[in-house]
Amino acid sequence: MAINAPVIIAGAGPVGCTAALRLAQAGIPVALLEGLPDLPETLRASTFHPPSLDMLDELGMAKPLEAQGLVCRKYQYRDRRTGEIAEFDLGHLAEDTRHPYRLQAEQWKYTRLVWNELCEKHAGLAECHFNSSVKGVYQTTDGVEVLVWQNGQEKILRGSFLVAADGADSAVRKAVAIEFEGFTWPEKFLVASTPFPLETKFDRLSLVNYVSDPEEWLVLLRTPSLWRVLIPTDPKIEDDALWLSDRWIQDRLHHMAPHDRDYEIVHRTIYRVHQRVAKTYRRGRVLLAGDSAHINNPLGGMGMNGGIHDAWSLADKLIRVHHGAEAGPLLDLYDRQRRGICVRFVQEHTINNKKLMESKDPDVQKKRQAEFMRAAADPVLSRAFLLKTSMIQSLRDAELIQ
Repeated sequence: MAINAPVIIAGAGPVGCTAALRLAQAGIPVALLEGLPDLPETLRASTFHPPSLDMLDELGMAKPLEAQGLVCRKYQYRDRRTGEIAEFDLGHLAEDTRHPYRLQAEQWKYTRLVWNELCEKHAGLAECHFNSSVKGVYQTTDGVEVLVWQNGQEKILRGSFLVAADGADSAVRKAVAIEFEGFTWPEKFLVASTPFPLETKFDRLSLVNYVSDPEEWLVLLRTPSLWRVLIPTDPKIEDDALWLSDRWIQDRLHHMAPHDRDYEIVHRTIYRVHQRVAKTYRRGRVLLAGDSAHINNPLGGMGMNGGIHDAWSLADKLIRVHHGAEAGPLLDLYDRQRRGICVRFVQEHTINNKKLMESKDPDVQKKRQAEFMRAAADPVLSRAFLLKTSMIQSLRDAELIQ
């Protein structure tokens, strides 16, 4: 039976925008709700993996996003003590993806592209609303009634399904009482962004770098205009003012790369890091995707990409419903596939990434770096490694879940 009432999507981040555009392109009406008065331009996720770019390409969004980003064909695992570099070439995935590279582009550039596409080319099917936050939902036998706080007033929107893409603190997930199981890491992560050309301080620095050190590990990511430096803080000291201070940030940056003057810092933020997965991604006609369904530490860039993959899978199921398939079994399949792969792969992989990066045992670090060096030097091992870290393998594994 065709979906005639709009699919209501809470949250206009990369996940909500991906779902909205794919559904609209398939002829399904959508109502995309963003709680803020404009799309935020905060420095959050900035890495798009190869399979995500394949999906964006089908939406017509990959090329315009690439025009605003940096193509990263190689990335590195560096040992700060020895200077050893294990460099992985995504070109080994040329037979597995149309985009054998990562794209470094701030997520807000993508959401702006999609929002404009929806408003300009799909105005008849897509309603896009700012200042619209979901406060509650009531499910009927054939749809949903969603309570929305819109421009300072309560409003009821009626739709066919409700997609929760409203972030880790999801009001929709709470409204339907889905548990968010997992834990919070003891330390916070600080991200400092600088326009200084850090590539002048390191030999062969890539656009994406994971730097191990028993004393202090780092992640260095390049965006089109800035270097982002991720630094873990001491969990024994609960003092955000200290971690955000010029003194502490400059000290850590100079420890990383000595310089004759202070680094220019244009943005700084500190945040807690969680590993959580919703107990179910489906409660009737309410579906969870992205951060509302799962959150993990940022090592490996799997958070936003996993959310985009959720949106793609969910949209695929809803498109099949639109063309006559029974909704219940397909939406249950969405839950099994996406939640299953999140628990089995994304959570496990990101947790292991962090544990290995932060190990204080020099022998563990040495063994880890040797394994990376061996894999990077062998095309067969490198491809197997890249299939996992690019999330291509997790998508293939998800499709095997029935």
